Amino acid sequence: MQPEPKPGDLIEIFRPLYCHWAVYVGDGYVVHLAPPSEYAGAGASSIMSALTDRATVKKELLCVVVGNDKYRVNNKHDNKYPPLPPSKIVQRALEEVGKEVLYKLTSENCEHFVNELRYGIPRSDQVRDVLVGAGIASGLAVVGIIGMMFSRNKRQNQ
Repeated sequence: MQPEPKPGDLIEIFRPLYCHWAVYVGDGYVVHLAPPSEYAGAGASSIMSALTDRATVKKELLCVVVGNDKYRVNNKHDNKYPPLPPSKIVQRALEEVGKEVLYKLTSENCEHFVNELRYGIPRSDQVRDVLVGAGIASGLAVVGIIGMMFSRNKRQNQ
């Protein structure tokens, strides 16, 4: 059973292929980014915001945003950054509701949004992890190509 979130908690929602993020504001509600053209529960396809470069800040019931997916409270940066007081986090989140904002997967996504609200620092580990993974994969590919070229040159010289 999932523990009841507290106001100001960050909610990580496990979607296929990515995680959606929201901030809990109390009474069963969260504030999150969703595509501007969508209806209640739009968090289910918030990745669509990437196609429009826009998102709308929405206040919706947690159960509606989560749908059939799993979620957890995840205030994972509390040891690194001091969180703002819960009342301030909730106030800041509610002040954003209804606004249309810029949305970029790499710099202004739902995880950046909630971390900015809780810690005052916009960051996304999903983006960092993907970029680091892509960098490692690219590095390994380059090493592999250099290795093949070196091996081929060595054979040709023999």
